[in-house]
Amino acid sequence: MVTLQGKGVYRDICIGRLVYYGGNHETPRLVVEDCQAQLQRYETAIQTARRQLADLYERSIRTVGEANAAIFQVQELLLTDEKFSGAVRRMIREESVNAEYAVQEAGKRIAEELEAVEDAYVRERAGDVQDVAGRLLAALRGSAGIPERPGEPFILAAEDLLPSQAAQLSEGVLGFALGRGSTHSHTAVLARSMGLPSVMKLGPGLGPECSGKLAVVDGFTGTLYIDPDEATLSAMEEKKRESERHREMLQKLKGKKDITRNGKRIKLFANAGSLADVEAAVANDAGGIGLLRSEVLYLDSAAAPDEESQFFFYRQALQRMGGREVVIRTFDIGADKRVPWLATEKEENPAMGMRAIRLGLERPQLLKTQLRALYRAGLYGKLGIMYPMITSVEEVQSLRALEQQVRRELEREGVRFADRVPTGIMIETPAAALLSDQLAREVDFFSVGTNDLTQYTLALDRQNDTLERFRDPECIAVLRLVEMTVKNAHAAGIQVGICGEIAADTAFTERFLKMGIDELSVPPGMILTLRQRIREI
Repeated sequence: MVTLQGKGVYRDICIGRLVYYGGNHETPRLVVEDCQAQLQRYETAIQTARRQLADLYERSIRTVGEANAAIFQVQELLLTDEKFSGAVRRMIREESVNAEYAVQEAGKRIAEELEAVEDAYVRERAGDVQDVAGRLLAALRGSAGIPERPGEPFILAAEDLLPSQAAQLSEGVLGFALGRGSTHSHTAVLARSMGLPSVMKLGPGLGPECSGKLAVVDGFTGTLYIDPDEATLSAMEEKKRESERHREMLQKLKGKKDITRNGKRIKLFANAGSLADVEAAVANDAGGIGLLRSEVLYLDSAAAPDEESQFFFYRQALQRMGGREVVIRTFDIGADKRVPWLATEKEENPAMGMRAIRLGLERPQLLKTQLRALYRAGLYGKLGIMYPMITSVEEVQSLRALEQQVRRELEREGVRFADRVPTGIMIETPAAALLSDQLAREVDFFSVGTNDLTQYTLALDRQNDTLERFRDPECIAVLRLVEMTVKNAHAAGIQVGICGEIAADTAFTERFLKMGIDELSVPPGMILTLRQRIREI
């Protein structure tokens, strides 16, 4: 038996035969005489890839939902992105190379640039560039690049999978086992959306020689067992049955109240970053959306998203929640989430730089466009607006003045909008927690972002895995700041929730309830698990 340890993506068990997908191969550099012919081949490949992506989009809507299928619309835009396409054409003309080599090298260079960015979300966009380059290469080579499937369901193994490969290869797949990959990537999102037990970051021990071997994917522990012995196989089969029983039991909690045994109620909301997440929140019976991240509109766009596209997205989210509360956070982009169309200077410490609300106040037109779209969408549901990265009362007062300006402009233009929309802030800096008594007089609610609050309080870069041994597992300093924030919020008569990762940790649920937390906002898939825990307390 071979045991490989990685990171779990979707918490479930699957058992089956492995099929290894080798992916793309390096293309040699060839000097060509007819550059025009190579350019024409490249243009033809773009048209082929565009048709394939359109087909993938239509098919993926039925399997993973419209929002996740939108990955392929974004990739279609990348096909003609000037930075990528321009680099390919220049290389063909100036270096007289074959189109395959130009596509391969341009894709590599841009992907490497994205991978060098500190923010995890931006780094994952490198996968989309590689995906598009791979699709163009397949079109140039006249191959689909899809491995032959066996006649029975199987576990798909690979060094890594791009989003389109995951979508195309999912038919008959029990789960994914990847040597590399990231739990934040689009491929991971698709795996979770398809409900496929998946493990990534298994390392170099996974290769073509594994094909045909019996294996177990344990998405709970992030483990892959190849050729499991009888005892391991028996234990995994029982764990799989237990997982199925637990899922069936949790389904019975739908429609139940989020209330402790002695009658304390709490709002159990979902975090979301896409319309697919909103749909998942509804499917898991969330009481509302406590945090809808809006930056996906900015990070996956070739230019600043206009008012109409934002309005459509926010309206869709509100309508799909059917009258339940939806709190939308204004964009959290900037130095740590750099976007091509936003000219921001490289910073030595981007997590503490020109980002989030600082960028909004520095470039008010960006924020005004978003607020206009939000106020208009507010007519279609129960909307709340939340601002990130607050450090002072003056910032909040400037934001309230900007809100008034936007409402006056909409009124003058005769545009219908929701006039009374609750406004809150995220408590994710020690400064905001220490000033929470004053800030509570300026806003309608607080939401504690424990991920950044932990980073700033403990002076630990949240992206740096080597600092793990210095993290306080009990987060005592952070919990004291949370408790202070709750007391100050309640003294001012406003509610406070938690939307960071710790909100989904059932080991802390009882402590948060005793503190007086009014709301927990967690990933959609954790709603019923948290409901079970709350009802046990």
